[in-house]
Amino acid sequence: MTSDNEIKGSWKAEWGGKIAGWLIRLLGMTLRVETKGWQDQFADDSEQFIHVLWHNQVCAGPYIWRGLYPQRDCVVLTSASKDGAALAAAMKVFKVGSVRGSSSRRGAAALIALKKAAKEGADLVVTPDGPRGPRYHLQAGVIKLAQTTGLKMIPMHFHYHSSWTLKTWDRFRIPKPFSKVTLELREVLEVPRKLTEDEFEAKRLTLETCLREGITDLLEEDDTNH
Repeated sequence: MTSDNEIKGSWKAEWGGKIAGWLIRLLGMTLRVETKGWQDQFADDSEQFIHVLWHNQVCAGPYIWRGLYPQRDCVVLTSASKDGAALAAAMKVFKVGSVRGSSSRRGAAALIALKKAAKEGADLVVTPDGPRGPRYHLQAGVIKLAQTTGLKMIPMHFHYHSSWTLKTWDRFRIPKPFSKVTLELREVLEVPRKLTEDEFEAKRLTLETCLREGITDLLEEDDTNH
């Protein structure tokens, strides 16, 4: 298996990611965080989950996650690109691990590494429309991951009540300092290990619909911009 360390990355991406991680940490200290939704799943610390959210919502995620669950191990799937290297470096600031890969590059190796992390007791985090979109389209990899690991999936939404929007493919959101952020956890979804093609696609659509239901304001904004 190819490890993260075997993917060559530039020192600029490494240091840039570290700086970004500390800036996120400083920003997070100013945010007013509210949590709502189905949170009883964390009553049993021995149970692991795959946390699923859209790519443009991840900015405040590591700070809020670590504050809520300081003892839970966590591994994030990042791309094998320079952007992925920077994100992996940023995650280290929060003691969050990373696996490098995507559907277009190192996908099989990434799946193996995520399965290994799950066996070692870590929660997994996936942005299913990353690393290059289309925005708000759920790629099938996260369903395969749930099948092979047997872990339940938790759809997550980070609602930024006041934020900046970058001109990137995903319209990346950055919450403004001292603003409010609401973390919404939806009810868990289970994926059987054996599915027909139709059943597999039905699970994919169910998860995609659930994630889209939490961002109706962003979808309306997309329609307006078009």
